[in-house]
Amino acid sequence: MNQKDSILIVEDEKNIASLIDKSLRQAGFRTIIAHDGERALQLARECEPAVVVLDLMLPKVNGWEVCKSLRKDSNVPILMLSAKEEEVDKLYSFSLGADDYVVKPFSPRELAERVKAIFRRTNCAYTCRKTKLSFGDLLLEPEKHKLTRNGKPIWLTPSEFVLLLTLMSAPGRVFSRHELLTKLYQSSDAVVARVVDVHIGKLRRKIEGAPANPRFILTVRGVGYRFAEKEEHRDS
Repeated sequence: MNQKDSILIVEDEKNIASLIDKSLRQAGFRTIIAHDGERALQLARECEPAVVVLDLMLPKVNGWEVCKSLRKDSNVPILMLSAKEEEVDKLYSFSLGADDYVVKPFSPRELAERVKAIFRRTNCAYTCRKTKLSFGDLLLEPEKHKLTRNGKPIWLTPSEFVLLLTLMSAPGRVFSRHELLTKLYQSSDAVVARVVDVHIGKLRRKIEGAPANPRFILTVRGVGYRFAEKEEHRDS
């Protein structure tokens, strides 16, 4: 079964799943539907979808557990759906590896636009920059969506990849949190600025030998982040 260009919709409420399905098909996407977390994981393994639209409250296996399971061996973009609008729930979802978060009730048309934006971000990250980027023992190859350190591959989510590519492409330049948010989301008003801190924290744990004393991604307090221009160390 080859559905690599499809969207996997994971939603237990069949009327909502149908609404999402119709909206995404009208936008030109192919879709696959799962109504519980267990089936979602099975389909994700079998079909390798291009994007997963994942409801949080699911039978059998909830959305957070599905997200954690997918992130063990996949960098597929994940858009989380939830009636939970508290900041803590959003930040927790991003900390698990979600790439976007939409609060219910939502506009099906807006959801389709958010999925399109995910495609644009990931496709541009893979194709817009052809030059390999290196710093010390880090090597980023945008066309291959590949990051290695000392020759060993490091898994990045699409959001982490876009942030690292942005920072590595302009060593020394300071990016505000708002600038980095606009690299990730069509509307930076849709998420809180602390989402950037969550992604940066996860990136540091993956690429830094000592995340508390970063070598690559440096904090500019009160402003944002920059990628080191040379071998230097700063407090995080």
